[in-house]
Amino acid sequence: MSHLAEAHHRVLTTAQLRAHGVSAAETSAQCRPGGPWQQFLPGVYLLHPGPPTGEERLRAVLAYATRGPVPRRRDGVPAQPTAREPHRPARAEVMITGLAALALHGFAAAPALLALDVIDVLVPRLRRLRSTGCARIVKAAEPPAPETAGGVPVAPVPRALADAVAQLSDAFAVQRLLTEAVRDGHCEPAAVVRALTGARLLTRPHVVDAVDSLLAEGRSVAEDRLYRMVAEHGLPDPVWNVDLRLPGGPHLGGLDAYWPDHAVALELDTRAPLPGRPGDETLGVEYTRKREHLERLGITVVHLTPRKLRDAMDQQATVVRTALMAAADRDPAAYVVVLPR
Repeated sequence: MSHLAEAHHRVLTTAQLRAHGVSAAETSAQCRPGGPWQQFLPGVYLLHPGPPTGEERLRAVLAYATRGPVPRRRDGVPAQPTAREPHRPARAEVMITGLAALALHGFAAAPALLALDVIDVLVPRLRRLRSTGCARIVKAAEPPAPETAGGVPVAPVPRALADAVAQLSDAFAVQRLLTEAVRDGHCEPAAVVRALTGARLLTRPHVVDAVDSLLAEGRSVAEDRLYRMVAEHGLPDPVWNVDLRLPGGPHLGGLDAYWPDHAVALELDTRAPLPGRPGDETLGVEYTRKREHLERLGITVVHLTPRKLRDAMDQQATVVRTALMAAADRDPAAYVVVLPR
């Protein structure tokens, strides 16, 4: 068994040890008190006597969640994939989630891996697994496609945030995690709100308060990207954050940017409605009504989302420039009053 000590990751399951020719009796003998191995989780062994590293804890938790019987033929021989059924990685739907996943994604607000008492691991709902030791089982009807961080499969940031927030009662800790997710560009506020809604966490007052701060942070980040787009791509300076009105008439709505000489308006859509909050369900209707009203007056409305600004700023700058250049070919727009917002 000396070759096992040379393994890069000294974490093996019972099945893997058996594949190396190590019987159950030999495994038990190696794990006796004072022996060279230890059983870390049911069916998962560390091939050294000392405490596990952070990486070994991660791999042990994944090994515990992915272990299962190997499909065999009736004659007892392990089944092999056929040409029509190519080999797929076993248990590819199992992944690290919660605070451990956020730490792997690089969140400064997440504790270090070795500081975590438990590591959350996401598995399909039908898996018959129980939380034990440092492995906490989180089940999902449809697990998301995993990402890779630190060499292991991890849940995408919105899902990892939802699983982390589900275990936190500290309002400040929740707010720090949500704010960092948006401020550092890990994901957009709307994706976080969808994940929290799916996890039924928006009934908790401290989570709702944190989401309000998250939305404010998301708008601030999106506005900063908009300012940079105008400056870095040589667009004419607009008037920023204004209200439009008809002379002596009704209010037409607020805009993030407006080019009066071209009658081009720009609006950032940073909506992330919270279910059950009065007025949120009408936001989409109001956006549509305002846009249609402005366009009837001859004003071109450019509609941008924070995600478009983050992922394709060059393309969005081209959209705005095209709208500005097309102004000369349009009929003059109605006269409107532009006021600070």
